Amino acid sequence: MKTRKEYNLGEFWDFPKGVSILENYEYINDRIDFMMGFMNSLLYGAIATTLAILFASLAAYAISALNIKGKMFWFMLIYSGTIFPFQMYIIPIFRMYSNVDLYDSKIGLLAVYTALCIPFCLFVLRNYFYSIPKELVESAKMDGASDFKIYVSIFMKMAKAPIAACFLFQFTWVWNDLLFGLTLSKSAEARPIMSSLSLLSGASGTNDVPSALLAAILASIPTFFIFLVLNKSFNYGFPTTSK
Repeated sequence: MKTRKEYNLGEFWDFPKGVSILENYEYINDRIDFMMGFMNSLLYGAIATTLAILFASLAAYAISALNIKGKMFWFMLIYSGTIFPFQMYIIPIFRMYSNVDLYDSKIGLLAVYTALCIPFCLFVLRNYFYSIPKELVESAKMDGASDFKIYVSIFMKMAKAPIAACFLFQFTWVWNDLLFGLTLSKSAEARPIMSSLSLLSGASGTNDVPSALLAAILASIPTFFIFLVLNKSFNYGFPTTSK
């Protein structure tokens, strides 16, 4: 709420003499396109996380419920995406994107975020699907349900809590990502919010702490809101088998 001058010249713990939120917000918009970065990250977080959960749930269902060869091999192959540090992917992805015109594009960032979110979602959903009683699957097959029908009607409906957890964790990771946003984007049209906020720490914005704090608070609203919305999903119980 303080102005830049009030923050720099006054004592740190002094209460603000007025409310300067609008002035600080104008200062932010003069230096970065805050709303563009905000909407970009909202797009990346929502779509990439949803696609990752969809692909991971299909793989988890195949590994845990279908009769396929090499279940552990396919699981370790996909899950190995979380073993190596993400910094290892930067140079290969940057060179590939530069050759196929995906650099500084929303599609390119969406593809990266989706791929990086799949392994963790697979790990969570695979472990959960193994806890679903086999009797439910066998009963559904006796009633004539197809594999896809079982996947949609039983596995996905019973997995509301882990799906909500995966969405919350992975959306938060995409929203807070700075590494790939800085490396794979350079324009305001594709730049996510955290990459936009990093521009406030340049030479012109170094001393304006109130504006930087205001931008950080505004940028934290979506993850807090999603936690409140998805919190009720954690009330669904995990399936238990009776003796």
